[in-house]
This record gives sequence, C-alpha cells and structure tokens, in this order.
Amino acid sequence: MGIRIEGVYAVTPDSDDSAELVRKARAVLAGGVRLLQYRNKSSVPARRVEQAAMLAALCREWEARLVFNDDPALAALCGADGVHLGMHDASIGAARRVLGPERIIGVSCYASLSRALQAQSTGADYVAFGSFFPSTTKAGAPPAPLSLLPQARALIRLPIVAIGGITAENAAVVVEAGADAVAVVNGLFGAADIESAARRLREVVAQAARARDARTESTR
Repeated sequence: MGIRIEGVYAVTPDSDDSAELVRKARAVLAGGVRLLQYRNKSSVPARRVEQAAMLAALCREWEARLVFNDDPALAALCGADGVHLGMHDASIGAARRVLGPERIIGVSCYASLSRALQAQSTGADYVAFGSFFPSTTKAGAPPAPLSLLPQARALIRLPIVAIGGITAENAAVVVEAGADAVAVVNGLFGAADIESAARRLREVVAQAARARDARTESTR
C-alpha cells in the first residue's frame, strides 16, 4: 500500500471533556501535526462516539489524517482514516474487512520484531514499538531497547513508529536510531502551549530524520 507515516503522530489522552479535547487537538493541528490518533480507554461508549465524530470533523477541516485506537467499527462509522491495533484487539484481517483496503492499519509491536514481521506479512501499514522511555500514559509498559529500532529498520519495509515517554528532548534519539515517526501523548497534550510544543517537536524530528538519512546515504 505504501502509506507514508512520518514526523509527529499525536495521540489523544483519556478525557471526558469533549470541548477541551477538541480545543487541545486543534492546537496540535495548528502546530503543524497532520496525523492524530483518538485514544480513549476510560469514557463510556456514547462519549467516545461523540468525541470521535468531533475529532473526525476537526481533522477534515485541517486536512489531517485520523486513526482510531482499537475500534475498527467506530473508525468506519466516523469515516476515520484507519485504526491502530494492540495485542488484544481485532486481527488485521478482521479490521481490514470492516475498513476496506484503503484505510490505515497500524499495529503495536511492543519490543517484538517477530510480531512486527507477522504484522507486515498480514497487511499492516505501519508498526509501532515502545515504550522507549518511562511513560505517564502507560506507567507499567515494558521497556523497549533503543537497539530494536535499527534492527527493525533492517528487516521491516513498513513505516516504524516509536512510542513511550517521547518529548522534544529525547525524540531525536529514536528518530536517528530508525523511527520514521514518534507517537506522543503527554508531550503535546500536557504542554502549557500545545501549538508551540507541536512546532518544536516537528522541528526536532525533521532535523533528526535529515541527519539519519544523510548518514545512511554517506555509507552507501
């Protein structure tokens, strides 16, 4: 499919305040981010449907892509661009049957190269590894070693997303190691000035990607 996933990948925090969530998401998009994941593990289904519809409209306004965490049916209902699947969620095949061939399907691979290779072989559009740093969103998430990223880049043909405690201060490390994109929750939505935080993070990631690609090119 060849879908490009790169740069900053914003992931929403759990929130029952729909207006506040949309306000913060708008600030992220104003900061130049064009890939947003709606993730809400705590709200009741009706609130999740409400927020999903609001974020879908917002992303259409900003010409940004929207991926839903865990829920292919809700993604299809709201016209989202895709879904992100964890270990205990629907299979890639089941999600593809709901969403069709053109939507994005991403898969959490934690610290497992074998899971990423399986995801690649069964139709995923990107894989995500982590947690690379201590995370306030998933405090108990098992760590992933930084060495995983260059190994994955050598074996995986799909875009690689790094997640877990990523901020503007450490994003360059994972990008230079091999990540195409960084997924960020609190580093964006928890910032005092979300729009400025998004712009800064985008600059850091873009600069690190240029340095990585230049280094790769010089060794060919």
